[in-house]
Parts: sequence; C-alpha cells; structure tokens
Amino acid sequence: MDGRRYSFLLVALALVFISMGASLAQGQGKAGNNKKAPYDAASTHYEVLKPSKKGQEKFLCLARGACNGKHLTCPSQCPERKPKKNKKNKGCFVDCSSKCEVTCKWRKPNCSGYGSLCYDPRFVGGDGVMFYFHGAKGGNFAIVSDDNLQINAHFIGTRPQGRTRDYTWVKALAVMFDRHTLVLAAKRVSQWDDSFEALIVRWDGEEVNVPTDGDAEWRATDSDEREVVIERTDETNGVKVTVAGLVELNVKVRAIGEEENKVHNYQLPANDAFAHLETQFKFTNLTDLVEGVLGKTYQPDYISPVKRGVPMPMMGGEDNYQTPSLYSPVCKACKFKGQVDFASI
Repeated sequence: MDGRRYSFLLVALALVFISMGASLAQGQGKAGNNKKAPYDAASTHYEVLKPSKKGQEKFLCLARGACNGKHLTCPSQCPERKPKKNKKNKGCFVDCSSKCEVTCKWRKPNCSGYGSLCYDPRFVGGDGVMFYFHGAKGGNFAIVSDDNLQINAHFIGTRPQGRTRDYTWVKALAVMFDRHTLVLAAKRVSQWDDSFEALIVRWDGEEVNVPTDGDAEWRATDSDEREVVIERTDETNGVKVTVAGLVELNVKVRAIGEEENKVHNYQLPANDAFAHLETQFKFTNLTDLVEGVLGKTYQPDYISPVKRGVPMPMMGGEDNYQTPSLYSPVCKACKFKGQVDFASI
C-alpha cells in the first residue's frame, strides 16, 4: 500500500471513531434525562408585552416555526384576552402556531359549532353533523375515548308521566389523561341565580378554587408532562380548560328556566333547576381510530348514520359507550391506554 492510500485510510478511520464517539455521548445524554420536557403548546407559547397606549395587549411569539419572534397585537374591537364584561365583549385570542394571528371570539361555548355538547344533549360532530344522544338518566357514557384521552359524561334526567324515554342533560365531565383526572360538574340548585357559583372543579379528587382576580386562572403544579390551565371566562359558571397537546374545553353551567320547562313540557320538580353543562371541545392529535359518542365523528372516513332533515336526528350506541362510572375508561368501544390513578379520585 503506497503512502497516499495509507494516509487516506487513517483519516477515514479517525472520522469514523469521532462520529461514533459523538453519537455515544449524545445517546448517554438522552439516557440520563428520562424526564419529558413540558409540552410546547405552540398556539399559546408567547410572552405578554406592555400594552399599547390604547390599551391593546401585545405579545411576542416564542413557538417554533414561522411565527417565532413575531409581535402580535390585539385588535381595537377586542383589546384584551380576558375582558371583565365577558357577556358584552369578545376576548382576544392569540395563536402563535402556523396561523400566527389574533382574532376576536366570544369566550363561551358555541352550541352550533363543531365539537359542541349542549341542551338535552345535542351534539355537533367533527364532521359538522348535528345529532342527539339521550343516553340514560343516571348513566355514564364515553364521549371521547382515544389512546391518550378519555372523556366521560354523567347524565341527569327526568321522565314525565306518559313518556317512553328520559329527558337528559350532562351534569358532569371527567377528563382523563396521563395519570390525571379533571372533573367539571354542575351543582344541584333549586333556584337559578347567575351570581351563584354552581360550577365544581376537581383535580385528581381535590376541589379546585379558580381565582376571580388577577389572571383569574388556575394551573396544575403536579403535571410535569403537559400544561394544564383553567381560566375563568365569566365571573361565575364559565371556564376555559386547556390540556396542552390534547384538548381545549369551553364550559358553561346553565339551568332550565320556567319558560323552557313549559315549552318542552319537561315537568321538572319545583325544587330542582336541573343545572347542567354546555361544552364545546377542540381536540389536538386525535388518532384515526378515536372512539366515543362524539369522538368517532372525528375519524377520517366517518360517515354519520343519523337521519338527516328531521328535527331530532338520533344517534344510538348506548351499549357501546356506557361506562361503569364517571371515572371508568372501560366500555365496549373504549380504547384509552392511560393509567389513571383511581386512588386519588
């Protein structure tokens, strides 16, 4: 072997060893840090800046991608993210994802929008098709069941004399993910009063008090893997829940009024206003095989079986989605693979 070839071979071998050493060091670095980094929710990954002279809130986007480093300012029509008079003013919604925009929206569920669950219970699926699912009085049903997310609903109801089925409403939701369970529920009230807090929030079995002043939000301090935020969208009975990387919920508690009771002939007892939840969901990273009364409507090839063009298109499947309790991820069609700590509920 001549000198040139020998020198070339030595250089090549040296480069190989250097590359192997760098890869080994990198691998050791990963192995030594098993803890997951907090989930980067791109849409809300921003720094709040000093407002403009006109009081419009400003933000510096920190999310990875094209919006990184961009400055966004709330429009004059909705200068604040959390307006104090929520019923009269829209809030400013900041999105630092690829959309890189600010928009004005009402901070409450849109019961005609995608992913909504309102009334007795009326759904609008991920396919945009409206349907009713009555479940059963006192029953619990899987609304969404996916690999990393399970959302169950507890139904309350009444059956007036002469009727063959229950009138039902959703009284509580249990959102299960990782090893955590978040519960949102409506208190039983005899007479409705807007100023009375009828919303109950529980995190892993402990009741949560969502502040009414400052940022008016509560953040989970023991959820290492992803950010969990509950913020008030009204002085009472309205919150927005964000579970980073999984789901957002806009939730409002409402009751059945006297006029509504008469029009629909619910025949509700005088000592129960049947407070219940109105909710709109926005999902992130659902699998193609997601299940649940609402979840299955997000499957890519889903075709709704409900009859179109009728006043109350009905969705069946109670047997497939009924769970033993509000906190159980078990049903015939359920597919949740998380490990909820039931001892803490």
